[in-house]
Amino acid sequence: MDVNLVTLRDPRSPAAEAYRALRMNLAFTSLDRDLTCFVVAPPGAEGLDANVAANLAVVMAQSGKQVCLVDADLRRPTLHTLFGVAQEPGVTTLLVSPEDDFATQLADTGVPGLLLLPSGALPPNPADILGSNKMAALLDRLQGMADVVIFQAPPVTVAVDAAVLAAQTDGLLLVVRTGHTRRDRVEQAKELLERFRVRLLGAVMTDAPDRGLLTGY
Repeated sequence: MDVNLVTLRDPRSPAAEAYRALRMNLAFTSLDRDLTCFVVAPPGAEGLDANVAANLAVVMAQSGKQVCLVDADLRRPTLHTLFGVAQEPGVTTLLVSPEDDFATQLADTGVPGLLLLPSGALPPNPADILGSNKMAALLDRLQGMADVVIFQAPPVTVAVDAAVLAAQTDGLLLVVRTGHTRRDRVEQAKELLERFRVRLLGAVMTDAPDRGLLTGY
């Protein structure tokens, strides 16, 4: 398992505590309805969004929820490496063969209450797949077996994948990396999400001084 999973490696650290604060902040953004399905993605190709999605999934599972973490980055998937599991089978396997045993596609992360659905084989048309009826059906199946479903997606401004997927969920959490993410990228991402009528849940700033993770809404 990757050392970047600070919530497991060093659960008493300020960074791990920041993820627990993020979990609470997200709960407060959805007082009128439970936040059950959302996307985590950066504005541009700055990285670290997979770490945020994974660590957030861990602390949500640790709070007693049944969580399913899904690698919906069908271009450069990384969640399977963070948890030390195979990339296949996964999302694309279930989309091609929806009759397959659903449970066998979910990987055990070693964290009680947290299952991972890797990306599967990479397709030539990720955006079309994520916006398909089969993907909508898969999303319904995932929500039926977990309290919370977290999708990690490609950068918002690099491809429309994240916006297409987030439009089918409760919203998108934007991951901004200190010293790397340009302001104009954030503005472009917000404009794109507005066009797709995606609810912006907030923004997470990573690599921030001292704590390494700050949240902003």
